[in-house]
Amino acid sequence: MLRANVIGNVWSSRRVDGLPSGAFLEVQVVGTRTRLIAFDTLGSGPGEQVLITQGAPAAGWFGDVRPPIDALVIGSIDERLNSA
Repeated sequence: MLRANVIGNVWSSRRVDGLPSGAFLEVQVVGTRTRLIAFDTLGSGPGEQVLITQGAPAAGWFGDVRPPIDALVIGSIDERLNSA
C-alpha cells in the first residue's frame, strides 16, 4: 500500500468496455518522484492524500470482471496521527 497525493485528473474520451464508474487520477507517491495513474471510485480530487494499492489486489477488488487496472485508490487520508 502506498500513500500518495492526488495531483490531477486524467481525462479520457474513450474507455475500455467493462470499466466500472470512476475516474483516473494522477498521483505522486509521498516522499518520492514516482507518479502513477490510479483508478478512483471514491471521488477523490487534487490536493487530497490517498492510499493506493497496486497489481493483482487492485484488479481483484472488482471481482470476476478483472478490468485492466494496475493502481486503485482504496482510501482517503483525513488525518495522520503520530504515535507517541
